[in-house]
Amino acid sequence: MIGRHPAPTLVEIAIEPKSKADQQKLGAVLAKLAAEDPSFRFSTDAESGQTIIKGTDELHLDTKIDILKRTYKVEANIGTPQVAYLERISRPVTVEYTHKRRLGPKGEFASVKIVAEPLPPGSGFEFVNGIVGGAVPKEYIPGVEKGLDSVLSSGVLAGFPVVDLKVSLVDGKYHDVDSSELAFEIAARMALREALQMGGATLFEPIMKVEVLAPQDCAAWVIRDLGSRHAHMQEQTQQDDMVAVSALAPLAAMLGYHNTVPAIGQGRVTFTMQFHHYAPVSLPDEPPPFRPAIGMRA
Repeated sequence: MIGRHPAPTLVEIAIEPKSKADQQKLGAVLAKLAAEDPSFRFSTDAESGQTIIKGTDELHLDTKIDILKRTYKVEANIGTPQVAYLERISRPVTVEYTHKRRLGPKGEFASVKIVAEPLPPGSGFEFVNGIVGGAVPKEYIPGVEKGLDSVLSSGVLAGFPVVDLKVSLVDGKYHDVDSSELAFEIAARMALREALQMGGATLFEPIMKVEVLAPQDCAAWVIRDLGSRHAHMQEQTQQDDMVAVSALAPLAAMLGYHNTVPAIGQGRVTFTMQFHHYAPVSLPDEPPPFRPAIGMRA
C-alpha cells in the first residue's frame, strides 16, 4: 500500500493574538486544525515569539484564518504571507570544533569532527555515527544528534530550514571529568553552523505550475502579467473562444495572484496553481528574504 504524503507547506504567516484570552484559545484551536489537516502546520518563532502558521498556499491559510476568527472567535493580528524558502549546502565540508569552558571547579569539554554533505532533493536529513574505538563514548551520541537537530530549523544564510543534508560524526575527543552530553550538544551545534557557512549554502524557492484559462481578449494581458512575475511560458493553446496558458513561476512572484485574477475580464479568467519543484533563488543585488515573522497587518 502506498502511503499518502501531505502537500509541502509553501506559505507562512505570522499571527499574534490580540488578548490573553485569545492567546489561551489559539494553541488548542491550531492543534485541532492541524490534526484535521496534515498539510496545515504551526510553530513558534524562537526570536519573535510569534506563532507561525504554514500551509500549501495563500487560500489554504486564508481559510484557516477565517475559521479561527469566525468559528472560534480568536482575534489576532495577521502578518503578510511569506514564502517558505529552504536552504541547502552545495559542497561537502569537514569541520572540527572543540567546546571548552571552565565553570568553577568543573569545566566543559567536547570535541567533534563532522563531515557535512549535500544529498539529492527530497532526501531530508541523515545522521551517521562513524565513531570507532570509543573516541566519543556512546552515551554522548544523543547529545551530538540533538545539537545537529537544533540547527536544521534555521540555516545560516537567511534563517530558513536546512534540508537534504548528511552529517557524519567521524572523530572526536572527550574528558573523563569535564565531558557531558550537553557539552557534545554544544560542540555539534557550533560545528554544523560552521559547516553550513563553509558549504556554499544556497537559498531555494518553490516554483509553481500555473495554468490560466482566459478569453481571447484577455490573453495578451495574462501573458504580460505572468511575464512581469518572472514566469517561464510552457504552452499556449486555443480552446474554442478561450486561450489556455501554462507557465512555471516562482511562488514569491505569484503571491496575491488570486486577488488579481477576478479583476481581469469580469470574472471570466480562471487559474490553477500547483507546486512543481524547488529551484535556487537568484539574488544578484538583493538581500535574502525576510524571515516570516516580520511584518504584521491588522
